Amino acid sequence: GSVLAYMRAGLEAAGYRVHAYTSPHLVRFHERIRLAGRLIDEPALVEYLETCEKANGGEPITYFEITTAAAFLAFTESPADILLLECGLGGRLDATNVVERPLATVITSVSVDHQQFLGSTLREIAGEKAAIQKRGVPSIIGPQPPEAAAAIDSFAARVGAPVFRYGRSYQIEPTPGEMIFTTGGRRVSLPYPVLPGAHQVVNAATALAALDRLRGFEVNQVAMAQGLLTASWPARLQRLAEGPLVSALPRGWELWLDGGHNAAAGEALASYSRANWDDRPLWLICGMLSSKHAERFLAPFRGLASGVRAVGIEGETASLSAGDLAAAARAAGLEAVPAENPASALRGITADAAGPARVLICGSLYLAGRILAGHR
Repeated sequence: GSVLAYMRAGLEAAGYRVHAYTSPHLVRFHERIRLAGRLIDEPALVEYLETCEKANGGEPITYFEITTAAAFLAFTESPADILLLECGLGGRLDATNVVERPLATVITSVSVDHQQFLGSTLREIAGEKAAIQKRGVPSIIGPQPPEAAAAIDSFAARVGAPVFRYGRSYQIEPTPGEMIFTTGGRRVSLPYPVLPGAHQVVNAATALAALDRLRGFEVNQVAMAQGLLTASWPARLQRLAEGPLVSALPRGWELWLDGGHNAAAGEALASYSRANWDDRPLWLICGMLSSKHAERFLAPFRGLASGVRAVGIEGETASLSAGDLAAAARAAGLEAVPAENPASALRGITADAAGPARVLICGSLYLAGRILAGHR
């Protein structure tokens, strides 16, 4: 999602009209379908969904399949220069993987996730994601664990996809005040991306490498820089500045939101916290789906977070209960207690913390969506 956001911002800065398809949404479904820069409106969305339902004729179809079909119909009927597609989960059997000849494919860092659908090992999961690669189509690959890289390389070799790997075909070098992007023997000085975190620097490099490989599209250094500085992707280390939860905070406190939910996300958040948040205690309000591995997500915060308030996610039948999530947090080595909801969790933290603190709401995009809906 972050890579797509950087690519969209860069292409739009270069003057192109960009369609984009992302998932899941945070607050409204319309966030998933962006037509030439604007979110799809309600009447058009209803019309496209009804057309697809009629064409499907009552046959079995999943929520993601029917909505992807509606999105594709919307894209075909609205003029634009390029479409950026984000896979749902996996790749091989994903509803988005029907484009036979894309301009490029991108695979970001693979982590253990969606095991119930993609496989129990990193190699199996990467193999599913690798299947978006196509013969003769540039494949831009972000940093990978060795077994994921092996699965991706194997599939690329089988189908004849040229691979452009981070650290080999492109790389990013952080320096004071700017970063140096290198690819094909060229070195380009660019500002750091607007989205915080070392992982976002790598995501930005992957997006830049993908833009560089889009045949027929020219995104110069100025447009690249503008894209990095203007990309918007809510609930990714987002500091909340208003809303009922912020209003309930004592003076000097901070409230942050992130939708990351797997082990890699936990590592990235903890790494950012250690590097940037040593001025005050860190507390977590966490809610997660039962399909995620809560202990692995929370383990990187051991010795870093002062405590965890675990909450269930309102309206999500697949949510872990606050009690089960608190138990997982304790198994990860953190002090944790269940709370009724984020508001009560925040009250508990402000009562227990000695002085100004920083609170991070995390663990699920679904939880982040509920927070943002109330925030707005």
